[in-house]
Amino acid sequence: MIKDQIETLRRELEQHNYNYYVLSAPTISDIEFDLKLKELQKLEDENPEFFDPHSPTQRVGSDITGAFKQVSHVYPMLSLGNTYSESEVQDFYDRVRRGLNEDFELVCELKYDGTSISLTYENGVLLRAVTRGDGDKGDDVTNNVKTIRSIPLRLHGNYPPSFEIRGEILMPWSVFDALNREREEQEEPLFANPRNAASGTLKLQNSKMVASRKLDGYFYHLLGDNLPSNTHTGNLDEARSWGFKISDAIKICKSIEDVFQFIHYWDVERKNLPVATDGIVLKVNSLAQQRSLGFTAKSPRWAISYKFQAESALTRLNSVSFQVGRTGAVTPVANLDPVLLSGTTVKRASLHNADIIEGLDLHIGDMVFVEKGGEIIPKITAVDKDARIMIGDKVQFIKKCPECGADLIRFEGEAAHYCPNENACPPQIKGKIEHFVSRKAMNIDGLGSETVNLLYQNDLLHNIADIYELKIPDLIRLERMGTKSAYNIQAGFEKSKEVPFERVVFSLGIRFVGETIAKKLAYAFKTIEALEKATLEELVSVDEIGERIAQSVVLYFKDPINIDTVTRLKSVGLQMSLSEEKLQSHGTALSGLSIVISGTFSRHSRDEYKTLIERNGGKNVGSVSSKTSFILAGENMGPEKLKKAESLGVKLVDENTFLDMIIAVVPSEDEVENS
Repeated sequence: MIKDQIETLRRELEQHNYNYYVLSAPTISDIEFDLKLKELQKLEDENPEFFDPHSPTQRVGSDITGAFKQVSHVYPMLSLGNTYSESEVQDFYDRVRRGLNEDFELVCELKYDGTSISLTYENGVLLRAVTRGDGDKGDDVTNNVKTIRSIPLRLHGNYPPSFEIRGEILMPWSVFDALNREREEQEEPLFANPRNAASGTLKLQNSKMVASRKLDGYFYHLLGDNLPSNTHTGNLDEARSWGFKISDAIKICKSIEDVFQFIHYWDVERKNLPVATDGIVLKVNSLAQQRSLGFTAKSPRWAISYKFQAESALTRLNSVSFQVGRTGAVTPVANLDPVLLSGTTVKRASLHNADIIEGLDLHIGDMVFVEKGGEIIPKITAVDKDARIMIGDKVQFIKKCPECGADLIRFEGEAAHYCPNENACPPQIKGKIEHFVSRKAMNIDGLGSETVNLLYQNDLLHNIADIYELKIPDLIRLERMGTKSAYNIQAGFEKSKEVPFERVVFSLGIRFVGETIAKKLAYAFKTIEALEKATLEELVSVDEIGERIAQSVVLYFKDPINIDTVTRLKSVGLQMSLSEEKLQSHGTALSGLSIVISGTFSRHSRDEYKTLIERNGGKNVGSVSSKTSFILAGENMGPEKLKKAESLGVKLVDENTFLDMIIAVVPSEDEVENS
């Protein structure tokens, strides 16, 4: 039977996920796994009556956004008291000994540096995932957590009918490094550490993007009425057998010497782990003794954390250089005497902007303290002013572009300085071309930074539109470029003409217009001609488009050079409008209407209504004006919006009337979340 075939595939894939993500011992290749997953997806698509929200196919996430619900914790998520020295650890040990007045065991575990999560399981199935929040209640991020492959959606073994398990959602170093490299290429702000990256990812409204970030989860605390063991370590061993990822770096300590031995070992060895840690957690092992010790108002008396000291090094500042990026942003970089830090040799550190330089009072020749923010991004934290004997000039932020000599500008409210000479400044020109051909933009293989630089130096590329005028002989005569490579690149040019309109908008490199904003603009205006003519007011009326982005779009299309570039790209056949398929997939019931949402609703969330408005051709508008078509009004509508609507004569539409206006069948909340 088809149902049996589907269930068998699901069980197989669940086991392979567990082998790969929890045990780190895969038994089949990635290709074999993908083929099985595609087979299951096909069977589920053809037999929707067997849909299961916990199927391995549901881990890819959804594009549909939805506001997070607030959920109260059954057991408050308290924070642990922190210690920073071995003497404070000794004090904790002595307090526990006095409080119990009997023999006890401490459990030492690594303190993973991620974002806390609490999972609830009913009858072996993941019911809910909630963030720490304020400790009493947090955000329900179940749909996002379901995309994390190391977290079991369905358990195996002999588990309690209902329980809660707590742990840490983490972004592995390898994923973090790749994400920051990608953000650096797009000149987006870098994440300071994996913890911030994991936390930000878990709060994304797009679970498909969460899935792409490859988060991981380690678990360390079981709660419930029917726990299998009367010790903390016993419960973790059981949880491991049900399918949870439990760290092997756990030690039962019968003396304070055992505790210090664990601390000393992991203070060094943790640098070899695939995820970030920032300390050690000490817990009394016996649950009965935990209950006896109890809690303070903020934390348990039976547990404490020891924080590792941030590794710092002292080295000499030799010079400061200034780099110009694709958007013209100028970044100061400190050049240092090489120094070993967290296992790597550091020679350079970002100084970020003029305000940072001024705050540090840097002089050439200063001895400076360098740390790695989140163990990865080198930064100067302070100057050893006592070591100043013979120092050079005070470091000043430059006034002219180091590449083209243009006067730098600084926009109000921004920390960065910019070179405004975007069409004649070499790194900006080359950066725009590299952005244009990148994987998430036009995806033209073979045109890496070295090739782009060669083409630029040989006067063959000065503008993104020049790409489509390159000929095979132009490419072949480049250094290290063979005939086959040249033909492959030209094939990439032709293939790029199929790239959809929203990615073409992104590829143009308009300042502040990333992937998501490009998609919003493409769906709101539908053609490049409409986007070119869009006014500031029309742009701001698009959901998530603020004044800064809107001004940048208007300025881009006011520049004759940019208009000429877009015209040339049109002429070679790039997609300059939404495809018919995408236009038809959106209804037209609200075409041309600008709609404000206000109040609370019973049938759909506000974000779901925003999605429905966009799907049916309407625009989501943040504020009421004379151009507002109507207000989708729920309960407890904002008094200011109501007052303004009455003064302007803007009509109010309740949610039932609104849903009747939409011709297409409206999906249920579950269908919206799982589509």
